[in-house]
Amino acid sequence: MSSVIEMSRENTGTAIITLNRPHAANALSLDMLKELNGVMKQLRYDPSLRCIILTGSGEKAFCAGADLKERRGMNETEVKRTVKLIGFTISSIAELPQPVIAAINGSAFGGGLELALACDIRIAADSAKIGLTETSLGIIPGAGGTQRLPRIIGTAKAKELIFTARRIDAAEAERLGLISKIVNSAELLDTAVSLAKEIARNAPVALQAAKQAINQGMETDLATGLKIEELCYERTISTTDRLEGLNAFKEKRTPNFIGK
Repeated sequence: MSSVIEMSRENTGTAIITLNRPHAANALSLDMLKELNGVMKQLRYDPSLRCIILTGSGEKAFCAGADLKERRGMNETEVKRTVKLIGFTISSIAELPQPVIAAINGSAFGGGLELALACDIRIAADSAKIGLTETSLGIIPGAGGTQRLPRIIGTAKAKELIFTARRIDAAEAERLGLISKIVNSAELLDTAVSLAKEIARNAPVALQAAKQAINQGMETDLATGLKIEELCYERTISTTDRLEGLNAFKEKRTPNFIGK
């Protein structure tokens, strides 16, 4: 694997994806986007994978968003294509069937925060700074920020943050419900891995069904959401893991889920 994206695997079925351009604040260059897309395709269909952690290299930046230095050399058509590729890449992360944790190790601005918003759970180092800063550059968030942020923290507060292009610290992000937990920088990855292990102990089919039910249900009315939940629940009924869960409960032992 190229050095722009690094991937390691834990024996618990967790993959750690690291954005590795610390000299450029882990900005989303074309090379990084292409590699990240390739990794997402690989992980999507991996039956042994139960959870994914996304983080950045170094302590200063999770991801600075689009590579503006690279963009300055683009014409209008190339800019449009790049913006579309960023949106596609971020959506591909949101659409992964496995739970995804963003371990925000430093600043996450613009597309960097949009990348984190596409993850299911966000934890951050106490030094992290985040914001959708696009309006200060004469543009708007174009990779899901105007849609995902309001769904996470509410419309009014999302408008305030986007309209002002304000940068907030980890403590305020936690108060808003934008991140779940703040930890010391040195403990961030260990905390993410520990959370991933806690998730990975559970049945893979059930995890994916629960994620689908939540994500799709949040986009509709309650009655339709309950129907979506019913259909997702039905996916788990015929699985070997469901029977294993029942037997393990009866026998007072830890279940051995195999993802089938």
